Amino acid sequence: MQHRIVVLGAGYTGATAAGRLAKRLHRQDVAITLVNAEPDFVERVRLHQLAAGQDLEPRPLSEMFAGTGVELRLTAVTAVDADRRTVTVADANDAGELVYDTLVYALGSGWNDQGVPGTAEHAHDIAGRPGALRLRERLARLDTGAPVVVVGGGLTGLEAATEIAESCPDLDVALAARGGLGDWLSPKGRRHLRKVFDNLGITAHEHTAVTAVEADHVTTADGTSLPAAVTVWTTGFAVHPIAKATTLETTDTGQIVVDGTMRSVSHPDVYAIGDAAMAMGPGGKPLRMSCATGVPMAWQAADTIAARLTGGKLPNVPLRYFNQCISLGRKEGLIQYVTADDRARGAALTGRLAAVYKELICKGAAWGVANPTIGLPTRRRRVVHQPTRAAAPAAKTPA
Repeated sequence: MQHRIVVLGAGYTGATAAGRLAKRLHRQDVAITLVNAEPDFVERVRLHQLAAGQDLEPRPLSEMFAGTGVELRLTAVTAVDADRRTVTVADANDAGELVYDTLVYALGSGWNDQGVPGTAEHAHDIAGRPGALRLRERLARLDTGAPVVVVGGGLTGLEAATEIAESCPDLDVALAARGGLGDWLSPKGRRHLRKVFDNLGITAHEHTAVTAVEADHVTTADGTSLPAAVTVWTTGFAVHPIAKATTLETTDTGQIVVDGTMRSVSHPDVYAIGDAAMAMGPGGKPLRMSCATGVPMAWQAADTIAARLTGGKLPNVPLRYFNQCISLGRKEGLIQYVTADDRARGAALTGRLAAVYKELICKGAAWGVANPTIGLPTRRRRVVHQPTRAAAPAAKTPA
C-alpha cells in the first residue's frame, strides 16, 4: 500500500521538497501529490522586475514535474484537518478532500499591510504575481515626474525602489524606511547603497513610519504628507491563514512550530517549510522569511521524511546563513556577507560583479526547482517503515 505524501504549495520550498522526495523514494511505495493554485512556478525573488516592466520566463509546473512521478493538482487549498489528516480543496472535479499519511505544508506568505489605514485600498504589493502585474500596469500609465513611494526599507523595498527607478527613470521614486537606510548592513554595504540611491535619484526618507495611505499621498507618524501617485507596500509578509485555523501548534503570527527536522511539534505526520514554518536557527534566533531559508528547509524536510520511511539516518545539517544577496537594478548589486545567525560582517561585494552574482543565485534557484531530481543519487530507497495510516474520510450524508 502506497504511503500518501501531499505537498501544499509549489513555490521554491514546496516544489523543491516534492522533487527531492520523488528522487529519494521508490515510486511503487509512495504517491506524491503536489497541490498548487496556479499552473506556473513563480520566481518570487524576481517579482520586482516583473512590476518594473520586465518579462519573466514562463515555467509551467506540468513540464517541470513531467516524468518525476509527482502528481500535480491545480487547485486552491481551503482547509487542513490535521487530526483527520485531510486537506480540503476548491476543485469541483474531485471529492473535495485529499487524504494524506504525511503532509508537507508550504503555502508560504503574502503581503502584510500591518493594519495601516488605507493600505489595502490604495497600496500595491509585489508579494505575488497578480500584485506585481497590477503594479506594472499602474506604473505604465503614470505621467512623467509622477511620485512613487516604496514603503519598507528591507530587502524587498530596496530591490523594488531601485528596479523601478532604473526601469522608469522619468518617475520620481522615494523610499520610506522606519530605520536608517540599510542600517543592518556593514559600513561598506551602507555606503554603496547610498551611492546607488544617489545615482538613481531615489529620495530616502529615513526613520519615517507611514501611518496612513491615500490615493495620492501617504502620511507619516509626524504628520508629514508625502505625495504618491503610486504606493508600493513592502513592510514584511504575513503567512497564509489556513494553518492558524487548524489544531497544529502555531505562533501568534500563524507559523507552524517545527523542530530541527521541520516536523511539527504537535503533529508528527506534518512538516512545514519556508515562510509557513517557525524554525530556530543559530543562536536560538528564528529563521527569517526568505528563499535562502526556505530551500534548505525543504531539503531538510524531504530528507527527513525519506529517512524515516526507509529506515535511513536522519539528516543533521544545521541551517545557517552565509550572505544576503540584493539586486539594485540590473547593473548594480550588493552581496552582504553575514554570520551564521545573519548579522552583517565587514565584508561586502558591490557593483557590477555583485549584480552578476545575484543573477546567478536567482537562476540557480529557479534551475534547482525546475530540475528537482537532478544531482541526487539515482537509487530510490524502498519504504520499510509505514506510520499509522490515515483513514479515508467518511462519506458525507446528503442534506
